[in-house]
Amino acid sequence: MEAIEELSELSEAMRQAAAVLADEDVDETSSSSSKRPSTFLNVVALGNVGAGKSAVLNSLIGHPLLPTGENGATRAPISIDLARDSSLSTKSIILQIDNKSQQVSASALRHSLQDRLSKGASGRSRDEIYLKLRTSTAPPLKLIDLPGLEQRIVDESLLREYVEHNDAILLVIVPAAQAPEISSSRALRLAKEYDSEGTRTVGIISRIDQAASDSKALAAVQALLLNQGPPKTSDIPWVALIGQSVSIASTQSGSASADNSLETAWRAESESLKSILTGAPQNKLGRVALVDVLAGQIRNRIKLRLPNLLSGLQGKSQIIQDELVRLGEQMVTTAEGTRAVALELCREFEDKFLQHITGGEGNGWKIVSSFEGSFPNRIKQLPLDRHFDMNNVKKIVLEADGYQPYLISPEKGLRSLIKGVLELAKEPSRLCVDEVHRVLLDIVSAAANATPGLGRYAPFKREVVAIASAALDGFRTEARKMVVALVDMERAFVPPQHFIRLVQRRMERQRREEEVKNRSSKKASDAEQSILNRASSPQTGGQQQSEGKFEGNLKSLKDKFSKKEKNVPPAPPEGSALKTAGPGGEITAGFLLKKSGKTNGWSRRWFVLNEKTGKLGYTKKQEERHFRGVITLEECNIEEVADDEGGSSKSSKDKKSSEKEPSLVFKITSRIPYKTVLKAHSAVVLKAESLADKTEWLEKLKNVVESKGGQVKVESATPPMRQSLSDGSLDTMARKPADPEEELRWMSQEVRGYVEAVLNSLAANVPKAVILCQVEKAKEDMLIQLYSSVSLLWGNNFTLSCFGDQYHKQS
Repeated sequence: MEAIEELSELSEAMRQAAAVLADEDVDETSSSSSKRPSTFLNVVALGNVGAGKSAVLNSLIGHPLLPTGENGATRAPISIDLARDSSLSTKSIILQIDNKSQQVSASALRHSLQDRLSKGASGRSRDEIYLKLRTSTAPPLKLIDLPGLEQRIVDESLLREYVEHNDAILLVIVPAAQAPEISSSRALRLAKEYDSEGTRTVGIISRIDQAASDSKALAAVQALLLNQGPPKTSDIPWVALIGQSVSIASTQSGSASADNSLETAWRAESESLKSILTGAPQNKLGRVALVDVLAGQIRNRIKLRLPNLLSGLQGKSQIIQDELVRLGEQMVTTAEGTRAVALELCREFEDKFLQHITGGEGNGWKIVSSFEGSFPNRIKQLPLDRHFDMNNVKKIVLEADGYQPYLISPEKGLRSLIKGVLELAKEPSRLCVDEVHRVLLDIVSAAANATPGLGRYAPFKREVVAIASAALDGFRTEARKMVVALVDMERAFVPPQHFIRLVQRRMERQRREEEVKNRSSKKASDAEQSILNRASSPQTGGQQQSEGKFEGNLKSLKDKFSKKEKNVPPAPPEGSALKTAGPGGEITAGFLLKKSGKTNGWSRRWFVLNEKTGKLGYTKKQEERHFRGVITLEECNIEEVADDEGGSSKSSKDKKSSEKEPSLVFKITSRIPYKTVLKAHSAVVLKAESLADKTEWLEKLKNVVESKGGQVKVESATPPMRQSLSDGSLDTMARKPADPEEELRWMSQEVRGYVEAVLNSLAANVPKAVILCQVEKAKEDMLIQLYSSVSLLWGNNFTLSCFGDQYHKQS
C-alpha cells in the first residue's frame, strides 16, 4: 500500500509536467471533470458477464460497495475515485460531493447504485456513475467497473473511451472455471489489442473456491500463475483471488477486532488459496499480492514515460530561454515591460475572439442556430390551445367583467386573456438570452485557449477570462430587461382597432346571415309566382279543352313544389372546369386570373395544386413544364375578398350591377406578417373564371391550409345580396337573439389570430434585441472593459506578479 502511495505522488508530478508541455494550466487540469486526463492510477476492469469484476474491485476497496450478481449487475460504467485517509477507521467511508463530505455506509452506497443501475437498465444508459471516496483501506487509485463485454451497450466507442489511455492499467478478469479456455477470452483479446507488449495489463483469476473440485481448471490456473500458459498470457503477471466471499464477508461479520479485521481477512484468503493451489507461487495469491502487482505495473509505466517527459521539459525550458532572449529579460521583470506584454496578449485574444464571432469559427454558428431553431420552436410550443379553450375563455371573461357581464364585446376579458397568453413569451425570450450567453462564454474560453501567448502565463489567462465573463454577465442582465420590455410593450397596449373590428365583423356576419335567409324565402316566393303566371297565361286549342283538368291539378302541383322547396337542397352550381389527377385526386389544375403587382391588371395563368406537398404553382401557358412561381401554403392564410377589393376599376353603373353578382376574388397572405408569399409579394390576389371554379379552388385550398394550421376566411357559399331587410344598425343587431357562447367562441378565435401575429413579431424582434445587447456589445464594450481592467490591474502591480511568478517558474 505504501508503494502505491509513493507512486501516486510521482504520478501527480508527471501529470503536472505533461500539462506544462501541453501549455495547459496545471490548476485547471487538476480540478477538471471526473474523467481525469491520462494518468497512471486508472485501473479498468475487463471481463465477461459473471466473471466477478465487481467482486474483485470490492476486494481492492475493502468494502462491498459495488453490486454483484451472476447475470451482470453492472449495466453502466461505474468510476470510483479513491483517496486513502489513514486517520479513518477501517469501516468508515467518506463520500465527497463537490466541496462537501458525508459519511456513508457500504450497504447504503450499494443499494443506491443498484437503484440507479436498475432505472437505466431499460434504456441501456452509457452515462458514467462517478463516486469520490475516502477510506483507510483502499489504495489511491481510480477504479472503473465496465459492464460485461457481452452487453449491448459495450461497443467500440465505449471501450476506446476508457481503455485507449496509454497509462491506464487493464485488469483482465477470468473465472477459474474458464481458465482452460483462456485463449478465447474476449477480455484478453482486447487487452492485447490496446497493450500488445503487456506493460500495463494484469491478469486476475477469480472465484478459485468455486473451482476447487475441478482438477483441470486448477491445473490451468497454476500454469498461468507460473507463466506457463498459452503464448498470449506469458508476458502478463497473473494473480489468483477468491474475491469478497472471504475478505469482505468476514469483515462484515464483526468476528475480528475493528482495527485488524481486514488484514486478518486478507491473510485468511491467502491461506485458503495456498490450500487449494498447492504448487502456485505464494506472491501471486490474494488481495495483498494484487496490490503489489499493480504497484509493479504502475512503476513500469512511469519508467517508460519518464525519459520522454524529461526530454520534453528540457526542450520547453530551452524555448522559454529563447523567448526571454528575444523579448529581453527586462520585459517581464519591469512594470513597463509587463504592461507591454499584457496589452500585446490582449490584442491577440481580441483577434481570436472576433474571428470566432464574425467568422463563424468554433461555436459562433450556435448563436444563429438559437435564433432560427430553439427560440422559434419554444414560441410554437406555447400552450395556446389550453389558454384558448372555451372553458378557460369563459372563466377569464366572467372574472374580468365581475358582476356586469359584457353587452356587445367582452373587451375587458379578452384584454386580460391577451395579456395572460403574451406573458408566456417571457420565458422563451429569457432562455434565448441565456443560451446566447453560454455560447459567448464558450467563445471566450475557446479564444483564450487559442491564443498562444496566454498559454505561457496561466494566471494572466485566468484573469482575462474572468474579466470577459464578468462583462458578459452584465450584458446578459441588460438583454433580459430588453426582451422582457418588448413583451410587456405588446401586453400593455392592444390596439383599440382590433376590438372595433370585432364588433364590425360580428354585425357584418349577422347581416349576411339575415340576407341569406331572406334570399332563400324570396327564391321560394319567386318560384311559386312563376307557376301561377304560367297557369294564368292565354290558352288556345287543346289547351282550352284541358283547362279544367289543369286548374284541378294546380293546387296539388303547388303543394308538391312547396314540399320540394322544403326537402330538396338547392340546385348545385354549374360544373367546374378544373381538372384533377393522381391516385387520390390530390392534384388539381385550372386557369385563374392573377393580379399584377405593377400594372394592377389581371393575367390569365395556369395553376396546379398538389395537396400532398402543399404547393401551389403556376405557368403562363398550360403546356409549359416549369413553374414561374410556387407558393408554399403551409405558411399561408386564405381570405375571400370582394371584387372592388381585388383592385378592379369599375364605373358606378358597373359597381351597381356587380353588387348582385358573387365575388370571384380571393387572396393568399402569409401567416407571418414580415414574410413574403411569392417572390417579393406579401400577398397574391387571384380571381376564378366562374363561381363553380372558385368554390372548388377554395375547398381544395382550405383542406391544405387548415391541415397546416392556417386560416381560411370565406364570406359565404351563397352570393350575398346588398339589399338587406336590416338597416345594419347596432339597435337592430342587439335586438336579434344570438347564442352568447357561439359569439364568444368566434371572438376568441379572432383574438387568437391577433396573439399569434404578436408572437410571430416577437420571434423576429427578440433576436434583434439579443444581438444588440449581447453580441454587438461583446464585440466592442467587452474588449474595451478588458483593456481598461488590465491597465487598472497593471497600476496595482497585479499583472506584474502574474508574469513575474510565471517567469520564475519557467526559469
